[in-house]
Amino acid sequence: MSGTESKRPTLAIRLATMEDAASISEVLLQSFIEYKSQYTPDGFAATTPTVEQIKNRLNEGPMWIALLDGTAVATVSAVPQGESLYVRGMAVLPSARGHRIGKLLMDSVQDFAAARACKRLYLSTTPFLGRAIALYERLGFIRTAESPHDLYGTPLLQWRRCSPNLRSRW
Repeated sequence: MSGTESKRPTLAIRLATMEDAASISEVLLQSFIEYKSQYTPDGFAATTPTVEQIKNRLNEGPMWIALLDGTAVATVSAVPQGESLYVRGMAVLPSARGHRIGKLLMDSVQDFAAARACKRLYLSTTPFLGRAIALYERLGFIRTAESPHDLYGTPLLQWRRCSPNLRSRW
C-alpha cells in the first residue's frame, strides 16, 4: 500500500465487560456534551453516568460497545423487563456518526430481544436529539404518550416498537 492510500477502519461490536466501563462513560459524556445546555444539570448527569454507574448498569442487562480500530466510539444498553426490553444509553461519538453504527448497535439489541422472545422494545429520548429520533423512526419505533415525560426536568419523548417477530430486520 502506498503512502497515499488509507486502510479502511475496522468496526467491531461486542458485549461490554466491566473493563469497558470507563470507555463507555467517556463515550456517553463526549456524545452528549454538545447538548449539555439543553439538559437540566440532573438530567445531564443521568444521561452521562459515571464509571461506577456504568458498572451497575452492566449488572442490570447487556451493554454493547462499538470499537473503531480498537477505540470505543459508541454504546447502547438494554434492560429486560418481563416481555419488554428497555433500550437506554445509546450514544455515538460525533466523529463516528453517519456510518450506520447506531443501526448496527440496534441490530444487536434486536437480536438479544428476539432470542428472549421479547414482544416490545421501548426507549426514551429528548426532543433535541434529532439524529437519534430519525434513526428510531427508520427502525420502526413509534412515539407514544407513555410517561415519564421528563428526566429531572429535561423533556423526554417515549418510543416503542412492537412486533410478533422481532427477528425481522428493521
